[in-house]
Amino acid sequence: MADHDQRFDDVLPEALRFRSPAPLVDIGANLTHASFAGDFDTVLARARAANITTLILTGTDRQHAEEAVALARRHPGLFATAGVHPHDASHWDGVLEQAMRDLHRQPEVVAVGECGLDFNRNFSTPADQERAFEAQLALAAESGKPLFLHERDAGQRMREMLHACRDDIGDAVVHCFTADRDTLFGYLDLDLHIGLTGWLCDERRGHHLRDLVKEIPLAHLMVETDCPYLLPRNLPAKLKDRRHEPALLPWIVKEIAHWRGIAEVELAQATTDTARRFFHLEPTT
Repeated sequence: MADHDQRFDDVLPEALRFRSPAPLVDIGANLTHASFAGDFDTVLARARAANITTLILTGTDRQHAEEAVALARRHPGLFATAGVHPHDASHWDGVLEQAMRDLHRQPEVVAVGECGLDFNRNFSTPADQERAFEAQLALAAESGKPLFLHERDAGQRMREMLHACRDDIGDAVVHCFTADRDTLFGYLDLDLHIGLTGWLCDERRGHHLRDLVKEIPLAHLMVETDCPYLLPRNLPAKLKDRRHEPALLPWIVKEIAHWRGIAEVELAQATTDTARRFFHLEPTT
């Protein structure tokens, strides 16, 4: 037990050892990121201690999707997504499409993505992004698995492409939603789910989300860290390396519940129920 406590002391100070009043699902954790390679088991132990019972590991390309599947096979409660991020859309070809199709057949893979459009940085051209996204929409229709979506500064085009195939695809979640009210209602009109992160905790750029959280139906809301990115800026203590991790998800849930005006336990239970239904997960015991 002493060793376990020491591992927490080394990384998470007492003020950051949160525990959710109900089990949580982190729907977007980049645990294949190199920063977790040296202490993956202790990161997972801290998540369990915080009552994070299920983690969906994000596969943003073939390599990271395959790594996420391998981790999911070794650790109960871990699952994976498999897709090609719009930043890497220029790499899309027939070989990659078949690799994604094969990954989607694996039981550990519970969603198609991360895929979508990012017209903010345009690391791949908009044309390449739309080509890769359209192909992955077809793969989602083929596999019957839900979509894990990424969108930055491309809300109108994203909605147009989703609207064109809405009858063919199933559930979809816009992960790490940060856009405005009009974009939010456009997604809700398409019956999409919304994933919220620690962006809400950022006093510089997340204020608008604090007003919008009440507009998202609980049955369409899920929570995520997007770790190691998007560390909440208003945590009650500092982290030495500034790396975000799943154990901090209860803080995000607490913030969302506050701005929504409901109890933390109600939000935790609702988002977990929604995530289990969305990803077709068996309830944990």
